[in-house]
Amino acid sequence: MTEIYGIIKGETAKIAIVAARFNSLVTTKLVAGAEMELTKHEVPADNVTVVWVPGALELSRVVKKVAATGKFDGIIALGAVVRGETSHYDFVCSETARGLTELSLQGPVPVMFGVLTTDNMEQALNRAGGKAGNKGNDCANGILEMISLELQL
Repeated sequence: MTEIYGIIKGETAKIAIVAARFNSLVTTKLVAGAEMELTKHEVPADNVTVVWVPGALELSRVVKKVAATGKFDGIIALGAVVRGETSHYDFVCSETARGLTELSLQGPVPVMFGVLTTDNMEQALNRAGGKAGNKGNDCANGILEMISLELQL
């Protein structure tokens, strides 16, 4: 039996982080967490590019464009959608997840989904460096593992 595992190391990895500015109190913490984790795994700062988009719905379009450049080995998509008083939340969550999943499946490089979908701001902050850790860190580890896995297949 053969088992293949991804190795989390990044000396040569070129990573794009595409992040939503909306709910920037949260998303700046997610980006900082991802950058810190990439640095921990020796990804050179010059190999990391952060692209800011207006909101979560715009992530998919820009991730597609970033992937098409051929400059990156993987992309981390970060955002925060906090439930409001209207059904807008459901639409944004669903369409953002659909778009990013499609790009990860069909695109040339792996895409990590780091879009928080929470009921309130407290939950979002807890997942952006609070009690529940930092989803940006998790995505940084995940993208490095996926790059390694894909190189082995």
